[in-house]
Amino acid sequence: MPQIALQLYTLREPARQDLAGTLERARAIGWEYVQWSGMPDLPAQAIRTALDKAGLKAVAAHCAMEPFETDFHDAVQFWKTVGVTDVAPGGMMGNCRDTLEAWRDGAKRLDAIGARLNEAGLRLSYHNHASEFDYFDGDPRRKIDILYESTQPDRLYAEWDVAWVQVGGADPADYLRRYAGRSPVIHVKDLAAQPRDGNAWFVPLGTGVLDWNAIFEAGREARVQWYIYEQDTCDGDIFDDLQISYEFLRKSSLDRA
Repeated sequence: MPQIALQLYTLREPARQDLAGTLERARAIGWEYVQWSGMPDLPAQAIRTALDKAGLKAVAAHCAMEPFETDFHDAVQFWKTVGVTDVAPGGMMGNCRDTLEAWRDGAKRLDAIGARLNEAGLRLSYHNHASEFDYFDGDPRRKIDILYESTQPDRLYAEWDVAWVQVGGADPADYLRRYAGRSPVIHVKDLAAQPRDGNAWFVPLGTGVLDWNAIFEAGREARVQWYIYEQDTCDGDIFDDLQISYEFLRKSSLDRA
């Protein structure tokens, strides 16, 4: 049965004021597993201690890729101390975004990092936003497809953010099926019907416009292992949204067991 987790970036604001209390409140709602991202900058053992004290386990993390290129051993040991099995950048490296040639270079770098991480017992994925569904001049493929066609499936996995896929003008269920077996960890995020000031606005799971029946069915076919809830924006109390989304995701995962 697929498992569920919380992307801690969702709680970045309260965590700045009270990390321990924020983690404890998330656990009290029912969350057991988390992805470490957007949290205070701490040594690995301090992260692990804070999570252990709250009764949480980190299964994944968002992190920069450059440390794996400059000091591979220390970067691996950091995330293994935290306890994760999956790591992902929050987007393409900054100097690999602007041109098709640079993008291809970024793909090569990620492929090489993923190969080394495989040997070290960690799995590398890539987290998308909407911009990866744009095109470079002279290539008919979306940027995201160039990335995955330029890398080995067992070296770079797809950490789909289903809301950003939709904002990018694509169908999340279609992309899950297109990369079946390559999408073990995905972000589930719901989208408000109307943007705010021209920007996407996000809401608790099940209260927005995404077609969750189609997404979960495609996720089953694609063999998704982890559904990780994330919410970038909030109209009220983020912990209220956390509760709504936990209940929605827990029921949805049980219904599809």
